[in-house]
Amino acid sequence: MLIMNYIKILSLVSFFIASVLSGQQAAKTPGMDSADNNDLQVGDIAPSWALMYSPGKFEFLKNWAEVDTSGAKLRKFMSQPDKHVVLMSFFATWCQPCMKELPILEDVYQKYKDGRIKFFLVDITEATRNNPGYENMPKAGPFLREKGVTMQILYDTRGKTMERYNAQTLPRLFVMDGNRMLTFMRRGFHEGEEEKFNKELSAEIERLLSQLPPSQN
Repeated sequence: MLIMNYIKILSLVSFFIASVLSGQQAAKTPGMDSADNNDLQVGDIAPSWALMYSPGKFEFLKNWAEVDTSGAKLRKFMSQPDKHVVLMSFFATWCQPCMKELPILEDVYQKYKDGRIKFFLVDITEATRNNPGYENMPKAGPFLREKGVTMQILYDTRGKTMERYNAQTLPRLFVMDGNRMLTFMRRGFHEGEEEKFNKELSAEIERLLSQLPPSQN
């Protein structure tokens, strides 16, 4: 068992070094295998989820973006939010490339936080805490507050949402329109492309915001 744990750790280190040499920095989630042939594609409908943001309180994707399968307009209750653009990024506190991406996401968040868009950071730190070497990783909330990150954190404590999105390689970013259709995705952090990434992401958000139907509230 000890030998197998060392092999896993060495494979993670090798993966990270190879990513850096290729210009992309990414961290592979320990104890979980990714399958590129299961990757979501632009144009796919994003899997639905319900994730905790504080003890006993959950955020639901369907509250902000949902597929209309009725074929007809349904009456909208006053308490139901308008459809929003949704950005979600999977991260963990042990993921160094994630820490490099977060300031860019925070900058974009500050530009658009008052618009009809929801920013969610999906934390998988707890889902990996039982792996050797990851037991004492810092908890996401206090850790990110110290870094000045103010985006909402959702907790994928069992890693189920991560599996549905095949997001074992971090950071993993998804952007979807109000109908839950994926329009922009990104894996890893690309050194030297920070400004380009910021501009591309901002342009996609502005495009999607311009396509949202008028507010009904």
